[in-house]
Amino acid sequence: MYERATNLFGSVPMTWMNKWSGGFPLYFAKAHGNRIVDVDGHEYIDFALGDTGAMAGHSPLASTEAITQRITTNGGITTMMPTEDAQIVAANLTKRFGLPLWSFTLSATDANRWAIRLARLATGKSKILVFSYCYHGSVDETFAVPNQDGVATARPGNVAPPVPLDETTRVVEFNDLAAVERELQNGDVAAVLTEPALTNIGIVLPQPGFLSGLRELATKYGALLMIDETHTFSAGYGGMTQRDHIKPDIFVIGKSIGAGIPSGAYGLTHEVAQAINKHPEADLIDVGGVGGTLAGNALSLAAMRTTLEEVLTQEAFAHMIELGTRYTSQVQAVLEKCEVPWSIAQIGARAEYRFTAPAPITGTQSALASDDDLDEFMHLFMCNRGILMTPFHNMALMCPATSAQDVDEHARLFELAIEELVQPSLKP
Repeated sequence: MYERATNLFGSVPMTWMNKWSGGFPLYFAKAHGNRIVDVDGHEYIDFALGDTGAMAGHSPLASTEAITQRITTNGGITTMMPTEDAQIVAANLTKRFGLPLWSFTLSATDANRWAIRLARLATGKSKILVFSYCYHGSVDETFAVPNQDGVATARPGNVAPPVPLDETTRVVEFNDLAAVERELQNGDVAAVLTEPALTNIGIVLPQPGFLSGLRELATKYGALLMIDETHTFSAGYGGMTQRDHIKPDIFVIGKSIGAGIPSGAYGLTHEVAQAINKHPEADLIDVGGVGGTLAGNALSLAAMRTTLEEVLTQEAFAHMIELGTRYTSQVQAVLEKCEVPWSIAQIGARAEYRFTAPAPITGTQSALASDDDLDEFMHLFMCNRGILMTPFHNMALMCPATSAQDVDEHARLFELAIEELVQPSLKP
């Protein structure tokens, strides 16, 4: 199928699908819960779960029933008119994350793009501050790393940035509050944009006091704190924001809240909304409209409502986090038993090992721990034995359908893989 895909740029629907190890991506035929069956009939335990997009599991029954009803019984997918579901979803998001006002997009990337513009409008400042090797979708301003002078420059591999990154962005290392304050002192930062923990360069956890320090510094220097929980939602019912008592001014989430139907949202405090509304010259309805015709459509909101109300519940997260802890402890035990200098970090239902120890505390440290050969070995070892890991890195995610037996099977295979690495066969 891959060889026949001659009308696709890169031979895949999206070029990042070429990140799968082995020279070509697997083509799937069906997926339910945490199981995927490929076109050759092989079944896999899925710990990738669409890199968080399927954290609710593949086609959870409650969500698929709501989606089907929206399409068939009720009819109408996109009408440019609101449905009752919008308010119900917004109220659920407020309960989880605390922000009182919400608007919808089709992805977290869209939500981040618009929220950055709103932050500039609200503050009158032009730049955002991000962290080296952060991930906020394909937002131009965020593909920055500091050069030797600490000035924002394009991250290696960044595709045709529209302007030099130092025109839009200030960038420092994660967990470095002194560097954050140094950059904020310039007085031109509209928002500090961050995940509560870095997730797309391995998991880099915040050091004690870092997140509260960000809140204090943002307030001190007149910047907004913008939290993106698209990946760290795995921490629990209200993500790390609720768990760790973070107080963002703007909040972004996407992927998993729609059970795989394209969905995104951003939340605002009343104070930010008031600052925005002081600018009547900004046309928020027409010229400045965000998301396009399909944003906030009836189908995505029906999917979000049911997924949040009936699938990603407090009970489901308790189950998922318990399994995430089981997974983490099993991997750690193997690393210690085999004396392998790797580390593993956990965010609730999400865990990831990195080829270095101790665990990195900055994005740059984590990037330097990358090893393409080890990545390919681990992914193919698992794939050929019926387990899928996230193709971009070594992240494992639990969903409501994941079982302890699935986690134990990973542990069994993980130990075999490590033994293969540390005690290579002497056979020719």
